[in-house]
Amino acid sequence: MSINLLLNRLFELPSGYKNALAMVWDLCCLVLAFVGSYWIRLGIDTETLGLHEVYLAVSVVIFHMSALLFAGHYQHVIRHITLKAILIALMTNTAASVYLFVAKYPLDAFVPVSLPVIYFVFASVGMLLPRVIIMLTVQGQNFKLREKCLIFGAGQTGRALAASLLHDSEMLPVAFIDDKSAKQGKTILGLDVYSKDMVPQLAKRYGVTKLLMAVNNCSATRRRELIQELEPYAIELLSVPDMNDILFGKRQVHELREIKIEELLGRAPVPPKEELMQPDIHGKVVLVTGAGGSIGSELCRQIAKQAPSKLVLLEIAEYNLYCIEGELKAAFPELPLIPLLGDVKDARQVAHLLKAHKVDTVYHAAAYKHVPLVEGNMLAGIHNNVLGTANMVKLANQCGVKKFVLVSTDKAVRPTNVMGASKRLAELCVQAMADADGSTECAIVRFGNVLGSSGSVVPLFTRQIKAGGPITITHPDVVRYFMTIPEAAQLVIQAGAMGKNGEVFVLDMGEPVRILDMAHNMAHLMGHSIRSEDNPEGDLEIQVTGLRPGEKLYEELLVSGTCSDTQHPLIMSEKENRLPLTETDRLLEQLESIIYDNDDVAAKNLLLDAPLAYRSANQAPQKKTKHIDTEGKLTSTDNMVIA
Repeated sequence: MSINLLLNRLFELPSGYKNALAMVWDLCCLVLAFVGSYWIRLGIDTETLGLHEVYLAVSVVIFHMSALLFAGHYQHVIRHITLKAILIALMTNTAASVYLFVAKYPLDAFVPVSLPVIYFVFASVGMLLPRVIIMLTVQGQNFKLREKCLIFGAGQTGRALAASLLHDSEMLPVAFIDDKSAKQGKTILGLDVYSKDMVPQLAKRYGVTKLLMAVNNCSATRRRELIQELEPYAIELLSVPDMNDILFGKRQVHELREIKIEELLGRAPVPPKEELMQPDIHGKVVLVTGAGGSIGSELCRQIAKQAPSKLVLLEIAEYNLYCIEGELKAAFPELPLIPLLGDVKDARQVAHLLKAHKVDTVYHAAAYKHVPLVEGNMLAGIHNNVLGTANMVKLANQCGVKKFVLVSTDKAVRPTNVMGASKRLAELCVQAMADADGSTECAIVRFGNVLGSSGSVVPLFTRQIKAGGPITITHPDVVRYFMTIPEAAQLVIQAGAMGKNGEVFVLDMGEPVRILDMAHNMAHLMGHSIRSEDNPEGDLEIQVTGLRPGEKLYEELLVSGTCSDTQHPLIMSEKENRLPLTETDRLLEQLESIIYDNDDVAAKNLLLDAPLAYRSANQAPQKKTKHIDTEGKLTSTDNMVIA
């Protein structure tokens, strides 16, 4: 039977049995230590141990065992014995040795001066050596079985994390990483502190699979820089919870979370201006269509923070409505919520809810947005995106709504797919209504891809990476603008507050991101390397599937290419060519007839003939050289509409 198997059998015993075994072992050790002390000092001669020495032995053993019990020696778990427990045992052994020397006088026993010292050594070795061996054996097992990790940040948070993981966790920290030279070369909690340059060597030496970031006290910009520096090592990055959550007891320091791709993107989130967040919301009745979608649900969260008098949620998907209603009720229990299952194309229902609840502001986020699905179901996409929007804005005008805000997309600019064309026509419908006589102020908000929204590339890549690959991209040169879901919702609210007459608002979204680079970044953040000619042993393969129907290599945000400043330094507006209401009404009538006839070809021809700048993908090819150089790197974006 191996020692590991024997130890496992012992560990499975009830705690009472284990304590009894420990006490029996110690009792035997003390008796042997007493007898052995005389043998070592005087030789093996039984005549030296008379009746007085036997009384002394009994007295010493009883005192020693009582002292161990009183000191809590048997409360320590042997496999996790600490330095404190060892020191307590040594102090108890010292007290027993002193007692041995003093007790010889009343018992008239023969005790040489050196005998208590020998007794102390024998007792300490016999009691503590097996415990230390068991502890080291268990630690050796744990070291092999536990997942090795590095902790970035040797400050207070890092030390607390290390202490928690060392005590009891499936992960075992093997070293600290810190970019402060004053801490490098030191040892904290038994762990050496190294610089970032040592990460590859440490990963190879210890088989490290995770790097834990414990640097909550740095700025968002510095944190993003650190992630950018650590990402290429292809070690899974995890982060401790927010320090406020730890301080208020909401989270524990060891409750780690994955690093999100938005923390790595090059542009810091655009902070909202509070004076633009409230005018259309505070104390007013607000309606959000598509309230259960990615953007719609975040709009609801942001709106709820601004204390509307009532929030009406219109959603066609029952489960989505159920989820957002439950979340808002828990977070904002005092907010009056009206969850409604319904369709933006249902004029009777929309008119009834606008009048019954006396809606002041409408945020229209209901739309079919997935390019390939809309391309294959164009009549449904046109019906929902165009006729649904036209229905909403007309009824809003008729029912006295003060503000109507359309959530649009960059794919509406010179569209190459049906989804983009339908959203561009929806924009024209809103602008035509804004130009007509009416009291409703209108605004249109465009933005690029939203990180983490349903059907976006981030959840797709996450699933593919967790499944072991391959990661699929449509084209190695595809580039996209990205923003976070909260940022997108805040943009809608702020731009809506500035809109009066159907203006189009866009956000300066910084530099575009190449989807291929994002795939590499996400794989590295999750601890995987990419297989390539230079790295044939990589974990994951990237497969190029080809551009989907209607997909562009790059997106734009403005039709005219010119824009003007607004109250927000990073929000711009554009005045684009519009259609009169009579023209949009004519197009809508034709679309209704085409949808009734279920004629896909006629629907697409109408979109191609309408003044939408719509060209199908094969009619409007995009060339790599406009945005990516011959080395595959992004070139200057001077020729792009927005940088």
